[in-house]
Amino acid sequence: MDELPLDQVRTLLAVVDEGTFDAAAAALHVTPSAVSQRVKALEQRTGRVLLMRTKPVRPTESGEVVVRFARQLARLERDARAELGLAAEQGPVRIPVAVNADSLATWFLPALTRVPQDPPICFELYREDESHTTALLREGQVMAAITSSPDPVAGCTVRLLGFARYLAVASPDFAAAHFTGSLPDDLCDAPTVVFDRRDRLQDTFVRSLTRGRSDASRIRHLVPTSDGFRDAVAFGLGWGLVPEPHATPLLRSGRLVELAPTRPMDVPLYWQQWKLDSPALSTVADVVATAAAEALAGRKDQQADEAPTEA
Repeated sequence: MDELPLDQVRTLLAVVDEGTFDAAAAALHVTPSAVSQRVKALEQRTGRVLLMRTKPVRPTESGEVVVRFARQLARLERDARAELGLAAEQGPVRIPVAVNADSLATWFLPALTRVPQDPPICFELYREDESHTTALLREGQVMAAITSSPDPVAGCTVRLLGFARYLAVASPDFAAAHFTGSLPDDLCDAPTVVFDRRDRLQDTFVRSLTRGRSDASRIRHLVPTSDGFRDAVAFGLGWGLVPEPHATPLLRSGRLVELAPTRPMDVPLYWQQWKLDSPALSTVADVVATAAAEALAGRKDQQADEAPTEA
């Protein structure tokens, strides 16, 4: 296999984006038969099954590699057209980014307002837990992601942004009712608030206090928004780890009390992005890194000296 035919690669991407062969055919202004033939030819050329013929269609692990290549190719083509003065009819630059909910609710959106809009940039934000955002990078759905993983996805660079600080808090009435003895033991029994079923932050905190013996209580309330999570804790539904910017005003007003004042939990956040010479993506990355250095807690001295790593 000497090369991947570009028409076949672009057709595979269209099928994945549109969800069906028929929809891809309409988008490409060709027949469904032509789309099917191009995909089959690409699979024969690579010797791999690239698509799962489900509804909607999904790429296989090998297909994700080709999809990511197709998106990167489209990005490079767009940047080349811009440098040649041929991109005016293409519309604004599109930058898809995966970001965790707490960053969205605190510092990330103000950071995006600092990105220069000449040429215009449109952001497509995918909300996902920081421990799972790399999956969207791997699948080729996004060009960049805020993640808790320091290990770069293949074809990506990674740099440390800083540390998101969380405080273990509860309402005063909830704390008085549930925390009357040993804090580690009480945390194992007291109802807790979690973001969703994949949220393990409260468990990790309890394990750090119990030396790995126990998780948080099985009595869990799932509240899948950052503001809702904070409010659920403040209303006394359970205890939880709330981002420091959300917790501080409520601690000052007395609506929350801190359960372990000497044990904040710092979660490292990294910026991963495609390894592309894309001016728009580089600009966004620099703005995000600057805003993170201002907003995030923890070892900022380390992040200033740490160079991006690549895969």
